[in-house]
Amino acid sequence: MSAPAIVQSRLNGEQVAAQVSLGGEDGLYVTRTRTLIYRADGLLSDESVEEYPHEAERIEISEGRRKSAVELDYGIEGEEKFKVPSNRLYEALHPVLAGVLNAADVTGPDETVKQTYQFSELTLVITSERVVKHVGAAVWDQDYEEFHFDDVTALDVEEGSVSSQIIIETDGRPQRIKTPSDQTREVRERIERALLDHYDAGSYEEFAREHADPDDHADAEGDPSADAESEIDEDADPLAGGGVDPIDANPPELDEDGAIVEDEASMRTGDRSDDAEEVSAAEASDAAAKAAAASETEATENAEAADGTDDESARAQSDDGASAVGDAEQSADAGDAALTADPADGGRAATATNADGEAASSDGFADSGFEPASSELEADTTEAQLAALTEAVERQNELLAEQQRTLETLIEELSRGR
Repeated sequence: MSAPAIVQSRLNGEQVAAQVSLGGEDGLYVTRTRTLIYRADGLLSDESVEEYPHEAERIEISEGRRKSAVELDYGIEGEEKFKVPSNRLYEALHPVLAGVLNAADVTGPDETVKQTYQFSELTLVITSERVVKHVGAAVWDQDYEEFHFDDVTALDVEEGSVSSQIIIETDGRPQRIKTPSDQTREVRERIERALLDHYDAGSYEEFAREHADPDDHADAEGDPSADAESEIDEDADPLAGGGVDPIDANPPELDEDGAIVEDEASMRTGDRSDDAEEVSAAEASDAAAKAAAASETEATENAEAADGTDDESARAQSDDGASAVGDAEQSADAGDAALTADPADGGRAATATNADGEAASSDGFADSGFEPASSELEADTTEAQLAALTEAVERQNELLAEQQRTLETLIEELSRGR
């Protein structure tokens, strides 16, 4: 959108670097040194322009449901703030923050701000030359960190379930930036694009190859001297150095025919092995017999327990039958005490006798003192009341329609930050 005449008259030769619509004809215009807020004519105010210089020490924002405020702190000179619609807050904050960073010499005159992020108390600014990181309640102040792309050698991500970390390696030292996991991919790609544009690289792989450690290249290509030493070792006689032990330092004793003579210790070991196998077999046989006897005993006990359970179930069913018969007889006796109408009352009241012989009466409104309302209303009175009500409703609707038109006009102006 083109700047209104009143805005152009306040530029003083400066060019508009960025502009953001604030709803209707209102707008935000950013130059190299100032931010201009234009308000069009309305019911509450006339056409006006407000100026906010960029020489601020820090910026703070306060978000609301419909409107948000951007406050610039000028130190001892005080504070100034302007309001914008909440749905345009970060769109308006981006060029204002870029102007403040440039005025504070954080960014250079030819440096452009690519993207601005704010995650709770973390503000992240990606420019064409660096990444600016600030932690705190303010969007920006003097306490900040920056990672210039000239010093960046690698870019990586450590993913997490709730939050993740973007790792920017500068001069061999990793610098971590904590971001929400659902936005980590976007932030990483924004940084990567700015980094590749800075180095004029076609891909991150190309950038990584150019900035790889020389030692890693040597390891990947291999050391020729190491290969030569390996070939010399393979051709050398393994016994030439005399450092190889014989296969067996204690060879076995042979008899006259060349057979190995077994000593008494090995013979005794073999005998003990055979005896152990015989003992183990006997023990296994006894254990199997005991297990079979135990299984048979347990089966017999289970059968007897089942017979006892069946007898108890039969007795329980017999008792339940007797109890059911008793309940039926009691129900029959209770049925004899039915409600009976008293002929003397003309059928208006009924008397019931309970088990204790007490009587309970239910005669409606007979003794309550209330009389039924009369249903005989005058027809002409009803018509007059309806006519009066109709006239009042129509008059009220006309007043509400007029108020609604006024409110809509006020809301439209208030939504534009007036």
